[in-house]
Amino acid sequence: MWGHSFYESASRLLRKHPSVSKLLVVVTVSGGGLAAFHETTPVHTVYADSVQEDQIAKKKKVVVLGTGWAGVSFLKNLKSSNYDVEVVSPKNYFLFTPLLPSVTCGTVEARSIVEPIRCITKKKGLEVQFREAVCHKIDPKKKKVYCRSTQDTNLGGKHGEFSVDYDYLIIAMGAQSNTFNTPGVEQYAHFLKGIEDAMKIRQSVINCFERASLPCVSEEERKNILHFVCVGGGPAGVEFAAELHDFVKEDLAKLYPSVIDRVQITVIEASDHILNMFDKRITAFAEQKFSRDGIDVKTGSMVVKVTDKELSTKERATGKVSHLPYGMVLWATGIGPRPEVIDFMKQIGQSNRRVLATDEWLRVEGCDGVYALGDCATINQRRVMEDIVEIFRTADTDKSGTLNLEEFQEIMDDLVERYPQLELHLKSKQMRNIDELLEKSWQNPTAEVDIETFKSALSQADSQMKNLPATAQVAAQQGAYLANCFNRMEECEKYPEGPLRFRGVGRHCFQPFRYKHFGMFAPLGGEQTAAHLPGDWVSIGHSTQWLWYSVYASKLVSWRTRVLVVSDWGRRFVFGRDSSRL
Repeated sequence: MWGHSFYESASRLLRKHPSVSKLLVVVTVSGGGLAAFHETTPVHTVYADSVQEDQIAKKKKVVVLGTGWAGVSFLKNLKSSNYDVEVVSPKNYFLFTPLLPSVTCGTVEARSIVEPIRCITKKKGLEVQFREAVCHKIDPKKKKVYCRSTQDTNLGGKHGEFSVDYDYLIIAMGAQSNTFNTPGVEQYAHFLKGIEDAMKIRQSVINCFERASLPCVSEEERKNILHFVCVGGGPAGVEFAAELHDFVKEDLAKLYPSVIDRVQITVIEASDHILNMFDKRITAFAEQKFSRDGIDVKTGSMVVKVTDKELSTKERATGKVSHLPYGMVLWATGIGPRPEVIDFMKQIGQSNRRVLATDEWLRVEGCDGVYALGDCATINQRRVMEDIVEIFRTADTDKSGTLNLEEFQEIMDDLVERYPQLELHLKSKQMRNIDELLEKSWQNPTAEVDIETFKSALSQADSQMKNLPATAQVAAQQGAYLANCFNRMEECEKYPEGPLRFRGVGRHCFQPFRYKHFGMFAPLGGEQTAAHLPGDWVSIGHSTQWLWYSVYASKLVSWRTRVLVVSDWGRRFVFGRDSSRL
């Protein structure tokens, strides 16, 4: 009777506390032996599993294509556990692209600026699955993405091909170098988009010096081999030219003294100036410094053909064609869409555009649940004049057919929030708010005006519309913005916080994306950097170089990469750059 009561009590205890139900060791008094009692399937464990499966089934599937600035920024800022996240990318790491030119010359080592994507997602504490594969097709109707493994081996008899379903798709695949269909570029030129590109350039630079040092090479060949050409006078091309110049003068001059006088660096730019997206003061300083350093800058010239030993340039003004022998050429003229994105654009009727078009909430136009960020997309900002009739009707609360200043002020904040070009238009007119614009457009601000007068007051606002630059800064802000929207999606669907819907009822769920510019850097070599900072501030010189060091060190994705990069900078100061060809 006592034994039956004991085992009955023990059974109830084990069911109440399943964590201790796996093994119970009981010392039997009569036999002095050991008896094991094992509860393998508690009744309530099955119930808990079923609840967990129901919760998982309710989660929305979010598929992220790409592990660049936009994709990783989204993953780092996603805090909600309401989503089942899957990442597909051919690269299982995040690359800190601003330091790529430093890798080409050994100032920074390649592994110092990459962070495994699984390490990034693991730190967030969210369950994120990663697939190292290439997305070769997107089917928005079936809500599927079709992928192919990057591994060379035949996996599962299907060459590693698989498909992934999604509820929300985030396209952050970046872009590829734009060759403008110039003959020979893909065969003979180097690009600077990935870490493998930087490593190839580093090897090519050393190869050129080793070949030029051979005794069987003629003087003419030696001069051609040591001619390094950079096509494109943007930030990437200018920074590479500056890095290469420092590498040659500070390190290679000591190792190859017999050939160092034959080295020539040329920058070719189709427009009238290099760094034309920067302030004119920076452009002028960069051109003057390159001239002092012996870097030849050819502006107003386009490359029309590239062969294995020379490239052909055409002067934009005269049409004169020249032939330029080279040892290595870097193509850094801009970016274009990837083939997968081009195919997707054709499916959704955007084949006439250069990149994917999204609205101000980063939603791909014409697709449900699809977002696009970073270099592969651009925001198609809506024009004020497209909605001017609806804006007027919304403001005309008394339906009189006319509008007074008080009625307009009620929608003024929503109007500026929905159409950011209005704010830019006010700044161009040196006005503090839209009231001043209306007072100058209306002779009597207290009078009521008709729709034609209202159109006249806002007719010039759309002239201030500008596309966002394809930079890491823009992509990172877009990823953080979209993650914040996903974190608060349920809340904002119940309580919308966006501007008024002028072509509908109610408000938009979220505030539209707004880019905040924090400045741009342009390292020019010789421990000098130019910076274009907010407020139209320009800083140039050695002190700005230290600002560049501190900003980029702080922006690295982890403490591991920060330590590695800072140690690489210190090693370069003490021992110089490594010229080994690995």
